[in-house]
Amino acid sequence: MTADVPFAIVTLSLVWIADVYEEFARWEAYDDAQDNFCDTNEEDDDIEYVDLLLNPERYTGYKGKSAHRIWHSIYMENCFRPKNSYGAYIQTSKLSEQNSLISHPDGKWGANLEEFHRRFDPELTAGEGPQWLKNLYFLYLLELRALAKAAPYLMREEYFTGNDQEDVEVRQAIKDFLNVVRSFPDHFNESSMFTGGKQAKKLKEEFRQHFRNISRIMDCVGCDKCKLWGKLQIQGLGTALKILFSGKFDAVDPSGADLSQMSKNKFQLQRSEIVALFNAFGRLSTSIFELEQFREMMR
Repeated sequence: MTADVPFAIVTLSLVWIADVYEEFARWEAYDDAQDNFCDTNEEDDDIEYVDLLLNPERYTGYKGKSAHRIWHSIYMENCFRPKNSYGAYIQTSKLSEQNSLISHPDGKWGANLEEFHRRFDPELTAGEGPQWLKNLYFLYLLELRALAKAAPYLMREEYFTGNDQEDVEVRQAIKDFLNVVRSFPDHFNESSMFTGGKQAKKLKEEFRQHFRNISRIMDCVGCDKCKLWGKLQIQGLGTALKILFSGKFDAVDPSGADLSQMSKNKFQLQRSEIVALFNAFGRLSTSIFELEQFREMMR
């Protein structure tokens, strides 16, 4: 605004800005949401915080018509049919919910080889079982790539909880972990997906909308613990997809020395997204470890 502009116009402009500030904030929130693959529901009045260590993921017995309706709805939203190489995400929560653990008569938890065969034996799954297990490795590499790509950003985070000693330990542990992640090259080449101009852009948007619908479907799960871990892992995968395909990390210096481009894009992961990403990757890592244990048992 120049000095020779009449005072009345300046006043009018200030009033106008005050009136539409909330609208601008709404626009910004909308623009930010275009990068998201999940509905986070962070502003829900009924939101509750839980300690994941006190609520470990394990077999809950959730089954029957309600569970079948949820899975049917998810499959109907699955725009990546089995022939598609990245139709993998649908198996993530499925495998992690099973996680090969059962309740024995004596009250202990253990591996169930019979159940593993039932769910993944090619003769009992119309040949699909081995592909589902391959999907698990695919997702692992995809999330590993997202962590490597976002490593410069994640290393700059404060991870504040209010406990100074624990915050220092968490920051150091994350830096050590991300250094290991970045030491493995060629996790996954996201540039090979959604290539081909306008059609690819349309496919990417369809992909994002279907995935958002799946995150909403998870709200309908009738088992609280299943919903907790299902939504956590869906959001973790959604965060990985956001990192890989939003374009906000494409110009970031891998060394982390220059994050100016990211600052220009005003990109910021929410706390819940970071927590979900680390926990989702942890569950995938655990599932792969347990898969190797089953292979040892079958030898």
